[in-house]
Amino acid sequence: MIRRRRRRTSHSSHERWLVSYADFITLLFAFFVVLYSAAQVDQRKVGKLAAAIQVAFEQLGPFPATGPPRTLVTPSPVSFNNPPFGPIAKKDEPGDLILLRRELEQALSVEILRGEAAVRTAPDGLVISLRETGFFETGSAHLKVESQPAFRRVAELLARQDHPIRIEGHTDNVRIHNSRYASNWELSTARATEMVRLLIGNDLPPSQLSAAGYAEYHPIAMNDTPEGRALNRRVDLVILGSK
Repeated sequence: MIRRRRRRTSHSSHERWLVSYADFITLLFAFFVVLYSAAQVDQRKVGKLAAAIQVAFEQLGPFPATGPPRTLVTPSPVSFNNPPFGPIAKKDEPGDLILLRRELEQALSVEILRGEAAVRTAPDGLVISLRETGFFETGSAHLKVESQPAFRRVAELLARQDHPIRIEGHTDNVRIHNSRYASNWELSTARATEMVRLLIGNDLPPSQLSAAGYAEYHPIAMNDTPEGRALNRRVDLVILGSK
């Protein structure tokens, strides 16, 4: 009697889907690695852009009035959790000056965009530059009427802190000869002392203030172009870092 062999029935594996799933997870991981790398490159570009904007606002020249010129260092990748104005001060800058700079940039945002004012950090402390084009008539030490609201906003912020403030008057190298001022020395000093008078009138203590006139001898830009001379005609309010 011949016995028939039983055919073995093949059992299909129910775990073959794991292979496809593992391949999908691997591809997904690689996709997110590429996205992360691209994000890091974009942050470096944003950092370079922030540095360029900072230099444009500060208008650094070969002879800064408040100290030697600084070397621009490209910042590290930007964190999008930073405040709107980003890192703005040296590591050893007092915390109250960091906050004050942010408040000043907000208070003068319109004037900064128009090129009439600038806020920057210097070795001595924090510098607020009020340029002639927005705050003074040519050859005059009196504040323009239309610039008084902006000046009052600045004075209100300065009255809240107790750092010494040095007011510096600066001009370009074009000689002045009018009935009131015989030289750029006199004009720069008159503008500085006028700022002192106005700040005292806005409740700043006189013992906290000092004035100096530098004429054309501390430019922040070259005097061989109209744009450079316009940047040099300014009054700098220097909030000193040490009390």
